[in-house]
Amino acid sequence: MLLRSGGSRWLACAAAVACLLLLGPSAPEGPPFSRALPVDAVTDVVPNRVMTWNLCNPCDASNVDRAAEIATYAPQVVGMQEACARDVEKIRDYLEVFYGLRYHVAYGSVLQNWSRCGGAPWNPGGFGQALLSAAPMTDRVEVEYPEGGSEDRGYMAVTTTVGGQSVRVFNTHLAQRRQEEFREGQTRVLAKAVARSERAIVLGDFNAVPDAPELSRMWALATDTDPACGPAPAAECAPTTEWQSKFDYVFLRGIAPLRHRVVRSEYSDHYLLHTDVDPTRAVTRAARPAR
Repeated sequence: MLLRSGGSRWLACAAAVACLLLLGPSAPEGPPFSRALPVDAVTDVVPNRVMTWNLCNPCDASNVDRAAEIATYAPQVVGMQEACARDVEKIRDYLEVFYGLRYHVAYGSVLQNWSRCGGAPWNPGGFGQALLSAAPMTDRVEVEYPEGGSEDRGYMAVTTTVGGQSVRVFNTHLAQRRQEEFREGQTRVLAKAVARSERAIVLGDFNAVPDAPELSRMWALATDTDPACGPAPAAECAPTTEWQSKFDYVFLRGIAPLRHRVVRSEYSDHYLLHTDVDPTRAVTRAARPAR
């Protein structure tokens, strides 16, 4: 159902937006007028839909537009990478005030980054991963990988509700391109954590194509939501980036995929990847549904 807000926080959000509309913006992204959604946009939170999106940072993108992109598909859970905590807060508030979609937020930042996220030099903004969930999140963990490569990286995990079932959800961002040796160690850490859950969804930007050796541990545990995608070099994996590589994944463990979609976005160099799932069914690689 559509999660509409209530209480003091909604009033505070509405008042803040009203003030911005009257007085003008204090940030360079412009006045937060809501962006009209396409005619085929969903109107309710889709309870079994999950999304992953690398927001691109630094990028000249409005949080109003980012919120509208998410509201078009209204997933139950959204995993973000390269996210500044302040941007995530604005996105959450715009989703609530402009579109009536209320989300809980969990952060998994592994960096405090003044150049990317602003703030005072002695109090820089948090930068890393974040999760939006229409249902409450519990048992949050935040893990920094022992070796991040050129930039510290990590994963976060929460327990929340997807499709009416309790699911462990992970969100990660692996080391940058051409840093395979670091991603190898990072997937070892991540896979060990994922293996503890019989039912898990792993969202994120893995910075590696599907047949990269460092992803073998993930393929041994889970399947990609795209039925045509797998670790074989000839697999038909839809690209998820402007440079036509598949770097973004929704891995499923003990959960069956239903519908999968990659959507180009002008607000990031990564595309939106969202999928509908059935947490009551598991699927093996040999028994994947037809695309």
